[in-house]
Amino acid sequence: MSFTLATWNINSVRLREPLVLQFLAHSGPDVLCLQECKSPVDKIPVEAFRAAGYGHMIARGQKGYNGVAILSKLPIEDRGDMDFADLGHARHVAGRLENGVTIHNFYVPAGGDQPDRTINEKFGQKLDYLTGMRDWFRESAPEKAILVGDLNIAPREDDVWDHKKLLKVVSHTPVEVEALAETQEAGKWVDITRQDIPQGNLYSWWSYRSPDWAAADKGRRLDHVWATPDISNAAHSSAILREARGWEKPSDHCPVLATFDL
Repeated sequence: MSFTLATWNINSVRLREPLVLQFLAHSGPDVLCLQECKSPVDKIPVEAFRAAGYGHMIARGQKGYNGVAILSKLPIEDRGDMDFADLGHARHVAGRLENGVTIHNFYVPAGGDQPDRTINEKFGQKLDYLTGMRDWFRESAPEKAILVGDLNIAPREDDVWDHKKLLKVVSHTPVEVEALAETQEAGKWVDITRQDIPQGNLYSWWSYRSPDWAAADKGRRLDHVWATPDISNAAHSSAILREARGWEKPSDHCPVLATFDL
């Protein structure tokens, strides 16, 4: 069984329903994991997605904030969710395909503007959330699993437009990068995007604050596709659909894709 999976922080699934449909028609992934849906589950435009061929959905939602959803052409079983750091936020949902692969869809807290938990509660919540993920993976080692989502951290020097300038900017600070590395190691997760594209600058997010984002190209790779070692070698054809950042009324993120032959 071969299937293509995509992850995308859509920044309001109801507002950007046309963009989701445009992407589904353009790239046709078998599974699409969305973050920052900003919608209760019953308000997600599921009928439009079903008409586009995505007859299965599992989701967790909140009005106006957070929210994660998995749209699938393939049957998928709801495998629950975790509330790390006891935030009460809809930031995780898991589903299992009929081939036994479990997909974890995460939206890690952004962390606010100041990388100091003593003055910025949101930064502390982000670190605590990552600690919760790490501890969970240590306690229940994942197998035959894929983890995707907006992890809100660009870990490598070539995952940001300027490593030195961003060392004190939330999403690329050493404490965040270390926390993400510990989380990745706890589950022995393989970074599929970088397995396929090991060299060169890669970005999946460009700020709305930049009026000419493409020319300035001050991006960060905040969106990730990971897999457990038992299936990581089955992954290929990773891609970041940069052009979606230039679509009409876009999200500030663009889709990240990978294909698995299992």
